[in-house]
Amino acid sequence: MDDLIDKKCVPCEGNVPALNLSEIHKYQKKVDGWEVKPNEKKIYFLEKEFKFKNFLDSQKFINEVGKISENENHHPDILFGWGYAKIRITTHAIEGLSENDFILAAKIDKIVNV
Repeated sequence: MDDLIDKKCVPCEGNVPALNLSEIHKYQKKVDGWEVKPNEKKIYFLEKEFKFKNFLDSQKFINEVGKISENENHHPDILFGWGYAKIRITTHAIEGLSENDFILAAKIDKIVNV
């Protein structure tokens, strides 16, 4: 995971192919607890749910995710409420997963592991 944390997301204009399942599984081993799921269009994304003691802790976490996302210029879908936050990451421009998604996942994990 450390090698992903040290990387920076690179802008994606859709000029690269999405990772195939073999590549996805190699990257998935580098991030803890992120599930790889397909949506109804068979586009793969990463998803993870985080648990917290209360609403404010969830909100603080989401605010930190927002800062990292802006810094990386790679933005996840976020759902949160009292005691939880669910993060979903994909690269919309290529309709699938890229290394950027795993970089962002690793950096998000670092928030809760500090």
